Amino acid sequence: MINIEKHPCFNDKARHTFSRVHLPVSPKCNIQCKFCDRSYDCMNESRPGVTSAILSPQQAMTYMDKITEKIPNLSVVGIAGPGDPFANPEETMETFRLVRAKYPEVLLCVASNGLMAAPYAKELASLKLSHISITINAIDPKIGAKIYSWVRDGKKIYRGEEGALRLWERQQEALAAFKQAGVVLKVNMILIPGINDHHVSAVAIKMKELGVDIINPLPFYPVANSEFASLEEPGTEMVLKARKEVEEHVPVMTHCMRCRADAAGILGKDSEDGRNLLVRCSQMSLDPRDDRPYVAVASREGILVNQHLGEASKFYIFKKEEEKYFLETVRDAPLSGGGNERWEAVSKTLKDCKVILVSRVGDQPKKYLQKNGIKVLEMNGMISYGLPAVFEGKALPKELQIEAQPCSGSLAADSGHNCSGNGMGCM
Repeated sequence: MINIEKHPCFNDKARHTFSRVHLPVSPKCNIQCKFCDRSYDCMNESRPGVTSAILSPQQAMTYMDKITEKIPNLSVVGIAGPGDPFANPEETMETFRLVRAKYPEVLLCVASNGLMAAPYAKELASLKLSHISITINAIDPKIGAKIYSWVRDGKKIYRGEEGALRLWERQQEALAAFKQAGVVLKVNMILIPGINDHHVSAVAIKMKELGVDIINPLPFYPVANSEFASLEEPGTEMVLKARKEVEEHVPVMTHCMRCRADAAGILGKDSEDGRNLLVRCSQMSLDPRDDRPYVAVASREGILVNQHLGEASKFYIFKKEEEKYFLETVRDAPLSGGGNERWEAVSKTLKDCKVILVSRVGDQPKKYLQKNGIKVLEMNGMISYGLPAVFEGKALPKELQIEAQPCSGSLAADSGHNCSGNGMGCM
C-alpha cells in the first residue's frame, strides 16, 4: 500500500506541514444533490463545488509547474471537481497521466460520487493513486431519494428512489473495484439534519463490511440557491454523535476542511497567489498556432458579447494594431443544424482566430473548436472590455465572467449551461 504519511487528509500532523493542490478540470456532474450549487467563482466560500476557473489538462500542467514554486512541501495532487471527475473522464484521466509522468513522487487522489468511477480503478491504481474519496450519503433508497434530485447514468435520467438505488449500486461497484486494485477507500458522508442523521450507524456498518478504510462525517453546509438552502447546519452535538457512531465500526476523520475544487496550499491556509495563478493559467492558449491574428465574437450588433455559439448567424472578427482594437470584418456563420459537421465548418470559418468570445457554448462545439486551436471564452458585456484581456493573454475582468447556471432548455439535467432549448447547438 502507498505510504500516505505526507497526506494532510490522512495524517493530522502532516496537515500542518505538507501542502496539497486540487486541479479543477472536471466541471460536469452526473448527479444533482439537493445541498449543492456549483459556483465557478465564489471567492469567499471554502467548500466543494467552488472554483475560480476551469483548466484543461494541458493548462493544469502549466499551473502545476508554476504552483510548485508558490507553495511549500507540495505532497498531494487531487481532482475534486467542481463537478464529478468521472463525469469528465477524459480530462480527469489525461490530467492524472500527465501529472504522474512529470511528478513521479507526489501522491494522487480523487474525490467522486462513485457513479461512474469503477471502470477507472485499474488504471488509477497503476498510476499509484493514493486513495479515492467517495461521497455516500445513504444506503437506503428512501433516504437517498430525499437527497438527490436526479442521477444521470449514460444518457438516461433517474429520479426518486430509482435514482438513489442506481447510485448506491454503482457506488458499491466502485468500492469493490478500488478495493481490489489496492487503493485506500475513504468515504465522505454529508450529515444532513432531519434527512440522514439517524442513518449514520447503518452506513458505517455497511462501509466496514465493504472494506472502507476511513469515514469522514461532514456536517451539512447550507448553500444559497440549493434546494436545502433553508436547512440549518448540524450543531456540535450532532457531529460528535455521528463521529462516535462511525468510530464504533470504522476509523473516523475529524479534521476535514471542506476544501474547494481549486484548493492550493496548507489545509485551511489556501494560497491567494495560487488562486490568481489559476485564473491566469485558465486563460492561456497552449496551442502552437497562437500567433493567429484575430479574435472572433458572437454578437447580434457588434457591440456586446450576447449570443450563444449555436445561435450566431455571423461572427465579428477583431484585430489589434498599435494597442488599439479594430473590427476587421464580419463573416457569415455556417447554417444551423448538421451536428458535428457544423462545428467543423465553424472551425474552418475561424481558422485564423485564436479566440472566440461567446455568451454560452456547449461541450461538443467547444471540443471541436479547441481541437482546432480556437480557445472558447464565455463572457457577458462590452466587446471592447473583453478584447484587451484576450489579446494580452490575461484573465477576463471578473465582472465579465459568467458563472455556471442550470440550463433552461429541455436537457437541463445534462448541461451546466443556460440555453434557449431550441436545438441550435448551444448545448
